[in-house]
Amino acid sequence: MKATALDIPGVLLIEPGLFHDTRGLFCEIYHAQRYADAGISERFVQDNFSRSVRGTLRGLHYQEPHGQGKLVMVVEGAVYDVVVDIRTGSPTFGTWQGVDLSSDNCRQLYIPPGCAHGFCVTSEQASFLYKCTEFYSPRDERGIIWNDPALAISWPVTTPLLSPKDRAYGTLAAMKDQLPRYRPSTG
Repeated sequence: MKATALDIPGVLLIEPGLFHDTRGLFCEIYHAQRYADAGISERFVQDNFSRSVRGTLRGLHYQEPHGQGKLVMVVEGAVYDVVVDIRTGSPTFGTWQGVDLSSDNCRQLYIPPGCAHGFCVTSEQASFLYKCTEFYSPRDERGIIWNDPALAISWPVTTPLLSPKDRAYGTLAAMKDQLPRYRPSTG
């Protein structure tokens, strides 16, 4: 397993060891000690799964309070996955990073609490799995509109399939009173 810190504090790209043979592929998708050694020591309390068709965009989601750290991966198909630092006081506040995740590359992304997360399906269909460090709380659910001009995210679609909720979210600036605070790692 290889863990690479990305530009946003706390965001890690995980590349598990892939073992191919004539039968197909094997990889370890979670091992508590190895992930703790890589800097992900939080306890995961909830696993979620979604399946979406090409052009679906889910996000940009976060919870405040009760922020969720997420370890995400694609088990079928491919997505363009995006994390946005929305933690007030963070040195990278308002910046985003995008990563291609697929069932072929088996890469994972760890998104720390306080960052918004979303993804867009780039294959015919994608099955998406994510582990969360906090339980889903409907009253704490928040979001940023996917096409916020201030963020200028380079999504691979111009007219995505959106849920009514995702379509109604406001800009990062409009959410200024509902954003998490940055807490640097003491680690």
